[in-house]
Amino acid sequence: MATPAKKKPITRSTVVDSTAPRRRRRWLRRTLWIFFLLAALGVAVFAVLLVRTQVPTPNELATSEATVVYYADGVTEIGRLGESTRRSVPLATIPLEVQQAVLAAEDRDFYNHGGISPVGIARAAFNNLTGGNTQGGSTITQQYAKIAFLTQDRTWNRKVNEALLAFKLETVISKEQILEDYLNTIYFGRNANGIEAASIAYFGVPVSELDFAQGAVLASVIKSPSGLSPEENLSGLKARWSYVLDSMAELGDITQEQRDSTQFPEIVAFKQKDRLGGQVGFLLTAVEQQLAAQGYGQEEIQLGGLKVISSFDRKAQRAAQRAVKEEGPTSGTEGLRIGLAAVRPGTGEVLAMYGGANFITDQINNATQQFAQAGSTFKPFALAAALGQSVQLNSLWNGNSPSTVNGYTFNNYGNNSYGVVSLLQATELSINSAYVELTADIGVDSVVDAALSAGIPESTPGLNLESPDLTFVLGTSSPSGLDMANSYATFANEGVRSSTTFIKQVFGSNGGLLFEYQPTLTTAFIPDVANSVNYSLAKVVTDGTGKAALALDRPAAAKTGTTDDNKSAWFAGYTPQISTAVLMAKEDSSGIPISMSGTGGLTTVTGGSFPAAIWTAFMKGALKSEPVMEFPAPPENVFTPVECPDFIETDLEEIPYGCPIPEVINEFGPETTGSDPAVVDSNESADPLNEFGPDAPPTDQLIDEGSP
Repeated sequence: MATPAKKKPITRSTVVDSTAPRRRRRWLRRTLWIFFLLAALGVAVFAVLLVRTQVPTPNELATSEATVVYYADGVTEIGRLGESTRRSVPLATIPLEVQQAVLAAEDRDFYNHGGISPVGIARAAFNNLTGGNTQGGSTITQQYAKIAFLTQDRTWNRKVNEALLAFKLETVISKEQILEDYLNTIYFGRNANGIEAASIAYFGVPVSELDFAQGAVLASVIKSPSGLSPEENLSGLKARWSYVLDSMAELGDITQEQRDSTQFPEIVAFKQKDRLGGQVGFLLTAVEQQLAAQGYGQEEIQLGGLKVISSFDRKAQRAAQRAVKEEGPTSGTEGLRIGLAAVRPGTGEVLAMYGGANFITDQINNATQQFAQAGSTFKPFALAAALGQSVQLNSLWNGNSPSTVNGYTFNNYGNNSYGVVSLLQATELSINSAYVELTADIGVDSVVDAALSAGIPESTPGLNLESPDLTFVLGTSSPSGLDMANSYATFANEGVRSSTTFIKQVFGSNGGLLFEYQPTLTTAFIPDVANSVNYSLAKVVTDGTGKAALALDRPAAAKTGTTDDNKSAWFAGYTPQISTAVLMAKEDSSGIPISMSGTGGLTTVTGGSFPAAIWTAFMKGALKSEPVMEFPAPPENVFTPVECPDFIETDLEEIPYGCPIPEVINEFGPETTGSDPAVVDSNESADPLNEFGPDAPPTDQLIDEGSP
């Protein structure tokens, strides 16, 4: 009989081994539950955070666009108001190959992810932890969120907010809009914010004209605008550029043949330039001041991205700068100020200004500042007032020097005496004595009214409107060059005064028209008066002190002006198309007016010397290719001979201007009351086209011997 087998004893290890699988399964289930719970909690927390995340208004840096000011052509840029160079463009304007270059460089999966890239984040974290190249792992959406809505701080809190905001942006904004905003926002180096500014800074053309090779350059510098600048690290930029092209070929954006045959494009030289240097600062400041006067705030002006079409004509502005450079004095110029302003008659558009040698070194605009006495350029206002009172151009006046009128004694320029002269001759030769006598006869108030009606501002220093005296007609006040140019433009426009402007149109950042200039027109003089002034000032050019302007070789009307002690000199004149004033004055180191004697080697700087030469050179350039236009003829009655009476019945009877005082007939018979020895019968000459009175030497502002 067999012996029964012995049972294996149950030990503790045997029991443990039998329960281990169940324990492991329970541990695994618990771990998975914990993981799922944590994941669910994470998702819930993320969902809550995402719901609570608001898409804020883009920060000022991202949205700021400088106001761009253009010449009157609306195309050529003068400069910018504000430091930003950004100018937004639609995504459709950016060539597809340029877009693809940026995506290949910065975010290959842009159109596939939801705002964040776990793979990119993991790769960046691994590289950062293992000491590889520092990477941010940010998608284009994250980069845009950081620039437009967040700060540049390198903190975990900012990174979390960036990821949340990037994810939220993808739910409310299209991919195309995100890419457009990104390309218009990021910095490319060379002071260029946005791809349009970068395209101009690196290649001198708008982004719409770029090819894929150029686009790859811009895509390359995004990684490190300063570290990959062509000036500092061209080899590094080329290496990054090659990487971008390889990526484009790998993604199928370009063919391998295109990749292999593409050469690194030529990049334009980068010139750090002062945006306000030369005349630019004067032009931009004038525009900015007008914008402010029209109610635009400084934030809107500096950051609002306005597009301003100015009134400045590029050809005329260049002519102004060239005229001063070529015709202005070159010696004895310390403390010298030269100003030029040109206006279009009928609209008041300021076509050109010369404010000074360089805005950076001196911000005072010599074209708009009121600092130089006008001298004899004020006489046309007395002429207009007299013509308005039916004074004829061949009326006769005292041309002697010195002369005393109403207790006021004064001299002609150079103390020259001319005897009896007609009003026309007094205008041609700028004879003080005749004009002071004329002012006394027609009333100084009428001369003041004519000046204000023409366009001289009431606020002009030295006008003395409360109690003007006979010196008013000699130009003791100090209008600006712009004031004088616009006042003379009133004559050129047949007596109709216009407001002035530096701005034609203003457009908002979205292209909408915000402002369009419409001139304010006011009738200052009837056409017959204005045309008679035009005729007289044209004679100043052909037969008088303004002969330098004959070199313009087209009809022009002008007046010279030189003040006592030679502290200022003017030449103001016009054609039917342009009215221009040129002025010169000199100051010592304290800003006190001093004589210009010695300037340019001249003993006396007159209006007919350097100012006339500058005016003529400018007008030649500004009117180049413009049609030659004639002034309307004056009325014939302005030349009617004055009929002076031999006798009057009472000394209260009105006597025509320019006539001697006749005998008075009363009940006791004729009685001689005396006559003005300086006035003779006006019938000595009735031909308005001939000179009146004796030949006279030139005076007041003829070009001195040796002048330019």
